[in-house]
Amino acid sequence: MDTVNPGTSPAPAYFSQSLATRASASTITLDDGTVAFWTYEPLEANPDTRTVLVVHGFRGDHHGLLRVADQLPDMRIIMPDLPGFGRSDAFAGRPHSVERYGQFISDFMAALDLGPDTVLLGHSFGSIVAAHFVANNPGAVRPLILINPIAAPALEGPKGVMTRLAVLYYRLAARLPRRPGLALLRNPLIVRVMSETMAKTGDRELRAFIHGQHHAYFSSFADRDSLLESFTASVTSHVAEVAGQLELPVLLIAGERDEIATLPSQHRLLELLPDGELKVIPGVGHLIHYETPEPAARYIRSFLKDHPA
Repeated sequence: MDTVNPGTSPAPAYFSQSLATRASASTITLDDGTVAFWTYEPLEANPDTRTVLVVHGFRGDHHGLLRVADQLPDMRIIMPDLPGFGRSDAFAGRPHSVERYGQFISDFMAALDLGPDTVLLGHSFGSIVAAHFVANNPGAVRPLILINPIAAPALEGPKGVMTRLAVLYYRLAARLPRRPGLALLRNPLIVRVMSETMAKTGDRELRAFIHGQHHAYFSSFADRDSLLESFTASVTSHVAEVAGQLELPVLLIAGERDEIATLPSQHRLLELLPDGELKVIPGVGHLIHYETPEPAARYIRSFLKDHPA
């Protein structure tokens, strides 16, 4: 296990001064290559300190959940860049499927000796990966927390047309020659439109921060093929298809104005869970981790208090 440079310092206005003191950046080599991960130690550890393993969303990396980690200074937060994103290698010769990402979680937990009292948290695409991992590995973690969970098929319903257009976009980018293909995927205007669409806050400074985060980290993927495979996995699977197999406490944290993981789908997902709890944050969409980390962290802390190790 080797130490690596933590990278760009967060904008100070949106992170506490203590966050950097809690952080250490490392790499570990698994069968499919090198994985970069960041550990945020609690300010004061004790026997009841919880360890939370965080799985980020599609085209993101560990930076996306930093504001939530910052609000949980009493916990140990472990945040890997998923293979194919950020500073982690893509899977070597294997598809970037939900199943393969689930195997990655198993391998990563084994390498770090993370036991069944580990809390698993997934955001957006990470919610799909986390839920399927739990369904296939009962007893591996407890409990499960899903932020902006993808609760319904992306190719169905009112958003199906937009999803199909996105599929064409990623397929076209993968088939073009390398240079124009990457230019299309990393086009600043397209990234900005996506960011503008998802951000719901009226705070101009916060919106600028969100756009800056997406500009800095949304295009740090390994290659076009792995990106297409990951995107395909993100739109062909969802949490609801394994909800009945999640025999552990599950917390859903949803955004009232989420157009990707809509509120009605969250209520339907809740009904499928054997032991579920839904918390809705008003006025926010799919960017809870950027716009409203404080209430999200409060819900997480309360949920873990109700479900101790």
